[in-house]
Amino acid sequence: MRFLVALFLGAAFLMQPFNSFAESGDTEGVIQGVDEDSLSLVLDDGKKYQAPEEFNFDGLKKGVKVVVFYTETDGKRVINDLQIVE
Repeated sequence: MRFLVALFLGAAFLMQPFNSFAESGDTEGVIQGVDEDSLSLVLDDGKKYQAPEEFNFDGLKKGVKVVVFYTETDGKRVINDLQIVE
């Protein structure tokens, strides 16, 4: 019986998505560059943030202070949310 429970738990572990490798964070900075063609922006810390396809770039330009909420997966920082700081 213990073997069956261990086997079931092992199978359940292997079937779950591997979200444990994703890391969430947030950062505040000033935009240094916006590239709508590649759906990305660079902050004054030199890091590049990738935007999803439906992202709205209205009001985002060099010099605007923002807070970026992102998830880092496979070395890419993907934007979940962005707020302009006034």
